Amino acid sequence: MNLVSFALVFTGVMLNAAAQLLLKAGVKDVGVIELTPGTIFHAGLKLALEPHILAGLTCYVISVVVWILALSRVQVSIAYPMLSLGYVVTAFAAWAFMGEGVNALRLSGIAVIIVGVFLVARS
Repeated sequence: MNLVSFALVFTGVMLNAAAQLLLKAGVKDVGVIELTPGTIFHAGLKLALEPHILAGLTCYVISVVVWILALSRVQVSIAYPMLSLGYVVTAFAAWAFMGEGVNALRLSGIAVIIVGVFLVARS
């Protein structure tokens, strides 16, 4: 994988991770979403107007464009497993910025993901 291909894959992964974190920040600001017939419109409007949610959705849209560019250069069997690195980035960012826990079992899972991505990338 050359530098441009790697940069596109990496950017796609980071945009996906950013999207997840922004969506979580948005729902954290909105609170628990109750979807009942009487509240569905109001809940949808609250979500549609929440800045973090809009930013997260924007990250997703940009990531699709970046991902298409990446797939035009990299085999999908190599590129797709790289998305797993988003779990790693998201777990540590959620820990650092949102106070979510990262225990020993979760760290073990993250290590397995990193080893798996490394093996796929080397194949």
